[in-house]
Amino acid sequence: MSRRRSAALAAAGAAAAAAVILLAVTGVLGGGGTIGGHHAPGRASAVAPGEGPAMPARGAYFGAWVKPPAYTQQGYLSAVTGLQRQIGRRLDIVHVYLQRWDTFPTRSERAFLHQGSTLLVSWALSDTRAIESGSYNGLIRQRARAIRAIGKPIFLEWRWEMDRPNLRAQVGSPADFIAAWKHIRAIFSQEHADNVAWVWCPTARGFAGGYASVYYPGDAQVDWICADAYPGRGPYRSFADIVQPFLDWASHHPKPIMIGEYGVPHSYGPLRRAQWLRDAARTVTSHQQIKALVYFDSDGAGSVPETRFSLDATALEAFRGIADDRYFNPRGLPVARH
Repeated sequence: MSRRRSAALAAAGAAAAAAVILLAVTGVLGGGGTIGGHHAPGRASAVAPGEGPAMPARGAYFGAWVKPPAYTQQGYLSAVTGLQRQIGRRLDIVHVYLQRWDTFPTRSERAFLHQGSTLLVSWALSDTRAIESGSYNGLIRQRARAIRAIGKPIFLEWRWEMDRPNLRAQVGSPADFIAAWKHIRAIFSQEHADNVAWVWCPTARGFAGGYASVYYPGDAQVDWICADAYPGRGPYRSFADIVQPFLDWASHHPKPIMIGEYGVPHSYGPLRRAQWLRDAARTVTSHQQIKALVYFDSDGAGSVPETRFSLDATALEAFRGIADDRYFNPRGLPVARH
């Protein structure tokens, strides 16, 4: 997924210099250049400022994936629209998943763009070695052209959670994954699909276990660093405890952070779910390197427990309180007071 090495290095240097100027002007780099006790995030990436989605100068984007009642275009639209009605505002980020041969963009994805949301597109192909060999070049070019034709900034999260042991057969070794990432990014560069911000997103658990960071393609290859954060099944675990190993690692990389998926299980009960969500928001506001927070609203599958808000008015009210917080509304979207 890279530009070839020489082009990437040259572009990265130019983008980094421009990013420092931009951040200084907007006030993100305050006195001393530190954020939340960590080194301030810059945009030292191979994407020029203003092409991919911009990092908010203050606060964090607020988004979600919402499981539809049926996997149809109308189902996706109604799921997202329903959550937006419940929280009284539009989502900054709508998370969608793209399988190998799926049509993109679909009618529902165009509707999300039309309402002013930014898409976070999670995309996967089945074999990193086949990618590097060129077997998927035609499909990758097709995707790059389709994304370029949208003409709006897109977050692209290729092969999220690549560190999961059950994906080893698809992902291969860390070297295989990194080579495939660079290969795909190089094709996007050739197709001038520059409206993409590249999001690298393993699991928060992988940082606690010490096996996520080996898949990192490098600062010149990544625009946003990300982790998916779940308590898992079992005893209560706070959001802060789950993400801290990731945040410790991320503090050494000058990138904005996204929490690409997070969710609180129904098993915690309404009051503890609500408290967990409020604590998660406080963790984000105290680590200003985190610039996007994207919920995963699901009825449960595999290792992810049920996290949806249906039949839980207490947790939904806490979630709506986060949506109402100006920190999580960096674009100043209208909010319907309840």
